[in-house]
Amino acid sequence: MAENPDFRERVTKQGEEALGKLAQDLLTNPLVNGALSRAFEAREKASQAQEVAFGALNIPSAADLERLTRRVRSVSQRLEGIEDGVDRLDETLGKLNGSTAIEQRLDAIEQQLDKVVKELGAIHKALPAAPKPVSRNQERMKVND
Repeated sequence: MAENPDFRERVTKQGEEALGKLAQDLLTNPLVNGALSRAFEAREKASQAQEVAFGALNIPSAADLERLTRRVRSVSQRLEGIEDGVDRLDETLGKLNGSTAIEQRLDAIEQQLDKVVKELGAIHKALPAAPKPVSRNQERMKVND
């Protein structure tokens, strides 16, 4: 027997309307509405009692596990940031340690400066002793010839 598609749509629509009306009637019924409210309140109280019981037994609750998960994620993100910083620092130090040409150049400059200091010291010793400077008081005195 072939069903008529219009008939199927009409029955489906009537069924949906009947279910909608029933749900609406149930929600507006004070007895059903009160029962639902009490059921939700009982659920909340049971959840609180479970959390207290778990706390007394030193067992973490779902909320405790969620907080712990968030904190672990936060620490993990911070640790990744620190690792990135250490990696960048390691790369920078690697570049500095790899620049032995600069270190060699600095050593050569230091050796040249040491030679210059020694030569200046030798020249200073070779010069005749310079006369002692005259004090400021004596410079101002006038001597008549």
